[in-house]
Amino acid sequence: MEPANNSEPPYERQLKLVPAKKKSFWSKNKHGILFASPWILGLLIFYAIPLFSSIYFSFTTYSILQPGEFVGLQNYKDLFTDSLFWKSVYNTVYFAVFFVPLSIIFGVALAMMLNMNVKGMGIYRTIFFLPTLVPHVALAVLWMWLLNPGFGLVNGLLSTIGIDGPAWLGSVTWSKPSLIMMSLWGIGQAVIIYLAGLGDIPEDYYDAAKVDGANWYQKMRHITLPLLTPVIFFNLVMGIIAAFQQFTLPYTLTQGQGTPANSLSFYVMYLYDNGFKFFKMGYASAMAWILFVIIMALTALVFITSKRWVHYQGK
Repeated sequence: MEPANNSEPPYERQLKLVPAKKKSFWSKNKHGILFASPWILGLLIFYAIPLFSSIYFSFTTYSILQPGEFVGLQNYKDLFTDSLFWKSVYNTVYFAVFFVPLSIIFGVALAMMLNMNVKGMGIYRTIFFLPTLVPHVALAVLWMWLLNPGFGLVNGLLSTIGIDGPAWLGSVTWSKPSLIMMSLWGIGQAVIIYLAGLGDIPEDYYDAAKVDGANWYQKMRHITLPLLTPVIFFNLVMGIIAAFQQFTLPYTLTQGQGTPANSLSFYVMYLYDNGFKFFKMGYASAMAWILFVIIMALTALVFITSKRWVHYQGK
C-alpha cells in the first residue's frame, strides 16, 4: 500500500474535514430587515391592520364610539335597499363613463399639440400643467365664480352671442357636466405622461412613413396611437380609479350636501357621511368593500382586454 499523502499543511486538511456552518435567514438578512423595518411597521399599522379590521367592521354595527354588534350581511342588505346609495352609484358611474374617455381624448390631443417643434413650446407646456398645481378647494371656488348664473364669466360670454347660459351647478341637468368640465381643466398631469410616451416613439418610424408618402393622419393612426397605447392603458386604469373616488370637488362645491337634488352626491361622499357624520362605521366599511370590488373588477376587465389593443414596441 502507498503511504497517505500528507504533503498538505495540517490547517488545510482540517478545513476540508470541518463543514462550513450554514448561516440562518436572520443572520443573512438582518441588516436589510432592520433598514426596512420602519416601512414594514408603517405598512402593518397604517394599512394591513385597518384593512382587515374594516372587513370585520363591515359585518357589525360599529360606530367609532361603540364597538357594535355582529350583524352578518345586514349592512350589505340595507345598502341595496338604500335609495341614496343607488343615487350615489349612478352619479359616480355617470361621471366615470364620460370623464375617463374625454380625459384620454383631450389628453392625447393636447400632448400631440404640445409635442410639436414650435418656438416657446416650454412655456405652453407650463401653462397647460399649471392647473394641476391648484388645490381642489381653490379650484372649486374659482369655478363657482366662473359658472355663477348671474355674474359668471361663462354665462357672460354666452350672452354676447345670444345664448342664455344654464344655471350650471344649480341645475340637476348641468351639475354633473359642469363637474366633468372642471375635472378636464386639470388633466395636465396625464398630458405630461402622454408627452413622455410620445418622446419614446423612435423617429425612424415616422421617417419610413414619410418615405412611403404617409400624411399626418396616417402617421397618427398607424404609428403614434398604436405605440402610445401602453401609456393610454396606464392612464385609463388610473383614471377609472380616480373617477370612482371623486370626492374633493363635489364636496367643496356643495359643502357636503350633494345639491341640487343629490345630483352631486357621489359614492365616496356618501361613504364619508356615513362614517364620520352619522358614525355608522360598519355601514361605511361595507360601502368601502363594495367600491373595492367594483374597482378591482373594472381594472381586471381592462387588463384582460388590453391584450387586444395595447401594442408594445418590439412585439
